[in-house]
Amino acid sequence: MAERELTADNAITRFQVGDTAVRGRVVRLGGVIDGILSAHQFPDPVSELLGEAACVVSMMGVALKFDGKLIFQAQGGGPVAMIVADYAAGALRVTASLRGEIVGRGAAALLGDGHIAMTIDQGAEMERYQGVTPIEGDSLADAAVAYFDQSEQIPTVVKLAVGKIVIPGQPEQWRAGGIMAQFVPGEGGHRERGEKLLMDEDDRDIWERAAAFIETTQHDELLDPEISVETLLYRLFHEDGVRVFEAQPVRAECGCNRDKIAIVLERYAEQELSDMVEDGAIKVTCEFCRKDYHFTPAGEPVDAT
Repeated sequence: MAERELTADNAITRFQVGDTAVRGRVVRLGGVIDGILSAHQFPDPVSELLGEAACVVSMMGVALKFDGKLIFQAQGGGPVAMIVADYAAGALRVTASLRGEIVGRGAAALLGDGHIAMTIDQGAEMERYQGVTPIEGDSLADAAVAYFDQSEQIPTVVKLAVGKIVIPGQPEQWRAGGIMAQFVPGEGGHRERGEKLLMDEDDRDIWERAAAFIETTQHDELLDPEISVETLLYRLFHEDGVRVFEAQPVRAECGCNRDKIAIVLERYAEQELSDMVEDGAIKVTCEFCRKDYHFTPAGEPVDAT
């Protein structure tokens, strides 16, 4: 790897293994994911699941070749009814809805039987693309791999880690990290979908070797702020060589605002608005960023926040 500035937190880094068709991304989230998960105050197992979803949608969303939004949604019959994460040009947000007591950890225990939907929103004047597959495996990483296997037929490997760490002199903080790679000879070309069906024996050998290396990635390598992305990739691929490209920053950003909510409230009848009033006002809390907006009983904004 050429000398370059080490990748910081809250960024997605693309890489390519040597001169092969194995291409991937690494995401490292520090303050961004800590702020998001701390605002929600979900039980830790739910926060871990949301952190994993944030990593998945970030690593997938950065690959979009246009200014659009990638929406990751997992819905099941377990105590976590649904998780939603979306990524658009570096802006990340996540949320979840719960329906029961949180018991256990991981996608299988919390979501149960259900499905994953990946939606690419290209804007108001463009048609949406959506792929839907059943939730498979014990973890969200397993489910993401199954999605690509079934919906896109692209060989994929994903490793995720979410947890709290303690840095001396600082409060406990959430961190999240992930690495994914795919065998995509035609990235930017014509052989991106259905690649699994086109692989020859040499392709499979190259892919299986790279995937096996990635599977050795440990949680601490994805979470430890002292281990840079470059160090991690060198550990995995120093025998084959690895090209590391410029990192793309990630930020926590929500599209909610007072005017949008006011427009929604205008659709409600007077009695429906009256039923929303508590302590003389209507309070609306954004499901994603947890910001509160206040309105009069008639639905008029009462502050400029």
